[in-house]
Amino acid sequence: MSVSEMFITLQGVLTADQDIREEIRKVVQTLEQTAREILTLLQGVHQGAGFQDIPKKCLKAREHFGAVKTQLASLKTKFPADQYYRFHEHWRFVLQRLVFLAAFVVYLETETLVTREAVTEILGIEADRERGFHLDIEDYLSGILTLASELSRLAVNSVTAGDYSRPLRISTFINELDSGFRLLNLKNDSLRKRYDGLKYDVKKIEEVVYDLSIRGLSKEAASDAGGEK
Repeated sequence: MSVSEMFITLQGVLTADQDIREEIRKVVQTLEQTAREILTLLQGVHQGAGFQDIPKKCLKAREHFGAVKTQLASLKTKFPADQYYRFHEHWRFVLQRLVFLAAFVVYLETETLVTREAVTEILGIEADRERGFHLDIEDYLSGILTLASELSRLAVNSVTAGDYSRPLRISTFINELDSGFRLLNLKNDSLRKRYDGLKYDVKKIEEVVYDLSIRGLSKEAASDAGGEK
């Protein structure tokens, strides 16, 4: 084979690779659009009247996740099954965003932490890498850290809306989350940096709880919660 023939062959490989990346990019764009729609919907819970509409907003968000499943099913077909990590960077960010959105919906519904397996069910992908297109553990953890930031914001807005018990529950949840992350030996630099931001979320929520305490509103919130039970 001549040098020219060698480089023509190489160009063919590069062109095929570029075609795969372009097909992936198109699907990722649709995923990003759907993720924005879900986020816009859920952002309504931060508004004063949004707390009354939480069940309705969560139901609507789950309908949007039906579209996410279809789009991810399409994405799986755009590259060889054994080359997940070769193209992973193309969908890493949007997948982390979708994990956050799924985790936020589950928290709003049950005030619990969604498992990685539950997220994969919501997204219609696999939990085990051996089974193909899957949710990488680090992508799951990154999405959960985004949830922590969102909940610290929700704690502040809850007070503004006159919901004084929610910040106390969020505080308990975030502290449990922080304790869980402390059990991990994080090697990934990007994930480690994001985890370092969790302490600021914890501090922000603690300040909200402290403010409620000195204003005597934390006891009122606790008694209200007891009455609800």
